[in-house]
Amino acid sequence: MAAGTHEPAAQPPHSIQSLLCNPFERRPLDEQLQIKESGPDQPDIAIRRPASERGQKYKRGFSRKWYRRKAWLAGCGQVKAVFCFPCLLLKTAGADTAWTVTGIRDMKHLSEKIKKHGCSRAHLVNTMELAMLGTGSIAEQLDEGHRARVRKHNEEVFKNRHILSKIVDCVICGAFELDLRLHGDADSPVRGLEGFVASLDSVLEEHLKKAAVFKGTSKTVQQELLDSMLSVLKDCILDEVHDADYLAIQADETTDVSTHSQWVLVLRYIDRHHNVQERFFEFIPLQDANGDSIVTSLLERLSTLLPGGRESRLIAQAYDGAAVMRGTKGGVQRKVLEVYGNAHYVHCYAHQLDLIMQQATSHIPRIRTFFSDLGGFSEFFSGSFKRTAVLDEVVARRLPGTSTTRWDFHSCAVNTVFEHQADLLLCFQTIRDSSHFDPQTVREAGGFVRMLQDEDFCFFLALFHRIMPHVDTLFKQLQKRNIDSVIISGIIQSFTDRMQTIRDSIPSLHGQASGSVEQQPIKKRRTLGPGEHQQLATEVCYTILSDAKDRFSFTKHLISATLLQGDLFPEHHRRFPDLALDTTVEAYPMLSKAKLKTELCLIYENNEFRACSGALTLFLFFMENNLQDTFTETVSLLKILITTPMTTAESGRCFSTLNRIKTFLRNTKTQEHLNALAMLSMEKKLVRNIPDFNNRVVERFANQKDRRAKFLYK
Repeated sequence: MAAGTHEPAAQPPHSIQSLLCNPFERRPLDEQLQIKESGPDQPDIAIRRPASERGQKYKRGFSRKWYRRKAWLAGCGQVKAVFCFPCLLLKTAGADTAWTVTGIRDMKHLSEKIKKHGCSRAHLVNTMELAMLGTGSIAEQLDEGHRARVRKHNEEVFKNRHILSKIVDCVICGAFELDLRLHGDADSPVRGLEGFVASLDSVLEEHLKKAAVFKGTSKTVQQELLDSMLSVLKDCILDEVHDADYLAIQADETTDVSTHSQWVLVLRYIDRHHNVQERFFEFIPLQDANGDSIVTSLLERLSTLLPGGRESRLIAQAYDGAAVMRGTKGGVQRKVLEVYGNAHYVHCYAHQLDLIMQQATSHIPRIRTFFSDLGGFSEFFSGSFKRTAVLDEVVARRLPGTSTTRWDFHSCAVNTVFEHQADLLLCFQTIRDSSHFDPQTVREAGGFVRMLQDEDFCFFLALFHRIMPHVDTLFKQLQKRNIDSVIISGIIQSFTDRMQTIRDSIPSLHGQASGSVEQQPIKKRRTLGPGEHQQLATEVCYTILSDAKDRFSFTKHLISATLLQGDLFPEHHRRFPDLALDTTVEAYPMLSKAKLKTELCLIYENNEFRACSGALTLFLFFMENNLQDTFTETVSLLKILITTPMTTAESGRCFSTLNRIKTFLRNTKTQEHLNALAMLSMEKKLVRNIPDFNNRVVERFANQKDRRAKFLYK
């Protein structure tokens, strides 16, 4: 009877279970060669057989030393037996079925059986045929002419690979400078770098001068090299993610200088060396920027990052973007949570709350126009010293700056324009009426005069001047280190009450906006009436309230963090934080409550732990002292807290990678191969740390397709 009757879904092709289910001879040649290259599967085998000698009873097991002694041995953990890899593959007549079908389980006589089988004719034939598979006939290989041709071919391959490796270096350097152009330009940085490297490498210099078939400087080759580099880097990141216990994701809508919109996906996890990693993973084009299309794209990526059975490892998701956030039931975070049950939505520190609230209301056309107009104030003055001089003289206050890759608004801008509205009006009138400015400046200044006298603009300015201080207060309160569920509930309720008060006071806002600046008898465009103002302001308040509740519906990670804050350990020692522990276990059911409480009590009792300056410091202490097997639940909780983007005062924990990505997009001149260029630019350290990165890229490039130039050894 065969050792297995069906192939488990996750078995590699060269495993015993896979080969018994789908025999080697039924597989295509390319898969056979891949199995040959992989070699025998040699897992640990839990074989424990009773034995006795001279009246002494004991259990004899399988030792991995046998794998080193006999490279042809293969093992199967499921059936707990060893097999002969060449005989299992080729099954020449006369081969012992114990080595090819049932496997050997008798550990007492294993040495004798291995010696006997290794001398058998069938084993020798199968081993030789497997070695010759895909290499040509024996007669051909013994022919001296053939051997000479192979040597010449391999020498050419070595030279081509050396040249390609140097070109890879040039492409990397070009991408690191954020200016790699793939349009075959004569002044391309890659071409310039190739010339410089060639001056230091005689082989490359000769190649660039004489090569006719493969030169390596074409747009196509550079694009294919970028594809290969991206593939190698993504494989490395996937390996790190698969090894990590927990994963957090963040996505953000962003645009480049060409106004192409995309969704950037960033991963956060702890790698095998206990380092916190934030990795750029991919730009996802937003052809249709609605929640459903984003969910489909995201779930597709997550299925690669976390294959079946690992869904519980996704512990946090953080997003920015109105299309992503809108609606607790239809929002992206809700749909992801349906598949990944532990993927709590958290508000990331990287997202300033005033920006979030502005974004939450930007789907209202009138509000979006208001924000756009407000952003124009600082832009008007930022490009001219003469304009700024008038601003300094009349207003004596600079306006907050804006960014092309972030929302052009924050509470400081609202406060500045509102508090200095009359002075700004006078400033723009001065510029408009002056004869020292060019026509464009005069025209733009006149536009700002009309804007500051516009009833709609003044109404919305007064509205957000009332709203934003409360938004800032909410944000600051949620950054406090000593926080619990009662405090959070009170903060959210207080914010809700204040928004309701503002909504009820909207009629008085209309009068305040009308009297904020002296109205001039000018012809104005049609403005909204009090009723329309009331309706829009009500919608703004409602949207902000809904968004705040959505974003802070999960705050249990903040409460969990208080369990491991060193400055709270004395208080926890006097009175154990049972409520915080209950909240933590409820949020993260993979933790054992009883063991976690015991471990925490030991930590609270020890005065030396009170010097802990943060979760990461404590985590590294446990790992460096090999205490992870002792404080298993505490280490698991620390991994969760470190992986989760928190809203505490640890601002260094935010997704700093997003800022680097936005800088990259501001400087990128091409949309071609954007993922590869961004990956090379964002993950410079990863590129340098991957062993034999160039060789891996060359190997991937060589196997992409059949090429006229020779890159594969015989």
